Amino acid sequence: MCGICGYYNLKGSEASQSILRKMASAIAHRGPDGEGYYTDRMAALGHRRLSIIDLSDNGKQPMLSQGGNYAIVYNGELYNYKELQKDLIAKGYCFQSKCDTEVVLYAYIEWGEKCLDLFNGMFAFVVYDKVRREFFCARDRYGIKPFYYALVGDTFLFGSEQKAIYAHPLFYHKLDLEAVAEYFTFQNILTDRTFEKDIKILEPGCYFHIGIDQPRIQIKRYWDFDFNEDAAYDNEQDYAQALDGILTNAVNRQLVSDTEIGCFLSGGMDSGTITCIASQTYPHIKTFTCGYDMSKAVGNELGFDERNKSEIMAHAFSTEHYEMILQPDDIERILPMVSYHNEEPRVGQSYTNYYISNLASKFVKVCFSGTGGDELFGGYPWRYYRGMYAADFDEFVDGYYGFWQRLIPTEVLHKAFSPVLGQIKDVDTKAIFKGVFKKHKSEVKTPVDYINQSLYFEAKTFLYGMLMIEDKLTMAHGLESRVPLLDNELVDFAMKMPVKYKLSNLKETLRMNENSPGLKRQDYFLKTNDGKSILRKTMEKYIPKEIDRAAKQGFSAPDATWFRDESLGFVKYVIYDDKSRLWDYMDKTVVRGLVDEHLNGVTNRRLLIWGLLNFNQLLKTWF
Repeated sequence: MCGICGYYNLKGSEASQSILRKMASAIAHRGPDGEGYYTDRMAALGHRRLSIIDLSDNGKQPMLSQGGNYAIVYNGELYNYKELQKDLIAKGYCFQSKCDTEVVLYAYIEWGEKCLDLFNGMFAFVVYDKVRREFFCARDRYGIKPFYYALVGDTFLFGSEQKAIYAHPLFYHKLDLEAVAEYFTFQNILTDRTFEKDIKILEPGCYFHIGIDQPRIQIKRYWDFDFNEDAAYDNEQDYAQALDGILTNAVNRQLVSDTEIGCFLSGGMDSGTITCIASQTYPHIKTFTCGYDMSKAVGNELGFDERNKSEIMAHAFSTEHYEMILQPDDIERILPMVSYHNEEPRVGQSYTNYYISNLASKFVKVCFSGTGGDELFGGYPWRYYRGMYAADFDEFVDGYYGFWQRLIPTEVLHKAFSPVLGQIKDVDTKAIFKGVFKKHKSEVKTPVDYINQSLYFEAKTFLYGMLMIEDKLTMAHGLESRVPLLDNELVDFAMKMPVKYKLSNLKETLRMNENSPGLKRQDYFLKTNDGKSILRKTMEKYIPKEIDRAAKQGFSAPDATWFRDESLGFVKYVIYDDKSRLWDYMDKTVVRGLVDEHLNGVTNRRLLIWGLLNFNQLLKTWF
């Protein structure tokens, strides 16, 4: 686990190691245990090391092949590397280390691009082929590890974070307002854009070559999500039994480490499942929970603090448990660092991720996360049901798009960005939204088809955004986050599973629609324990009943109340200051009108306020 960076002067001068060192220094937090550099004519590879597997110098990067014709910089963990190593040894390869980096390198030399189909893990890497004079750049299936790149003139730049690219003297900051418009619509960026106009992010499951003889980037996809029912078993019990074994294998596969492992433990099923399984192999594993000052919380916020549930599980699994409590002023205090490390805002109020990562990093170098369970097993039924009765694909997109306008409604977006309207007037956020969906509309016909399309969309966007935030804010503290629920075997199994085993109320929902087509069902289903039914069924013999039967609860703080109360001064300091950087791009009257609705208790716009605070900080930091 580490940070990678580098560049290729495709038609320019010899590579400079001093420039390379500056790029690597910008992401030193990702790899506090060591550094390494490699230059060959116009190519440069840099590495910052976080030692997890094979702590000796044999695991240092950049790593060269025997003979020196190939060099690699690699960020990630390959959980099936020992099996692949055996295959490569049988083909005559000799290994000098015990780490997975060398396996990735020789797998590419042996199988080329096809090696990506064999990898089970998280990764972003670049292999330099000295003979062909090219880079091979690739990213894991799900986007767990980031990979940014830019082509500035005739120089190709890459890095685990944008900061590495910023450090190159050819790079200049230019705000991409189309990406900003995406964010303020979806609280996410659904394309490969970033807030930097010249920097793109390689999409998950993709790769490309670039070099002297191939100076143009042609991205190719080797994998994508495919939620398409293909029943392997006849009943729920058989599915639960199979899932039990697959979950155990997934967690145990990721327990490989030469350093101590811990678990993020909220009060939910996903982290509880992982902690339960890990604790059977790893007794008294350390667990970490973040809670909140709930003294002024109201309404559904009262359930946001999950310390009680996490304590129940910590006791049940005999973990060594640590907790922290966030106060309202913790947002203001840490926002500059959160913005710096995120580089651009994405889903969620990520300051909680920053704090809990900081806590865990004081005790362990690797921490398991439950990310992915909701997207695989249907954790958000109230989202899926709103689109499942569409008359056709266009109606489905219309309804679902309406739900995912998270920050500024489409009809207000252009007014909100009136100072720069000329630069975003042609941005069609609905077309961007529709472009995410994989299947052609003629292939989507039934309610179950629409639910699977919803699962596909959320895996491609919402899950992806969470993975981006999780990587940035754990690595900010030199902490490796692992996501066992995104094990290849587990994902493949979940995607083919019938929806009826994920959503316990599906049958009742279909019946209600037949009897009362116009009936509004959203409030009814919000009150029921519906999503992730098969996961609950599988884990009911392990997880305490208070957790297994509890309703879905997201990882969120009571900041709707905080923004109206204890943090009101901070909100006004930024959003009601005429000199805020926001107003270089946004309309004061429109934006403040939306925020006023929150402060007056008319509408909950906590997500928008968080986005505005982030955007203002980002402008101050980078632009």
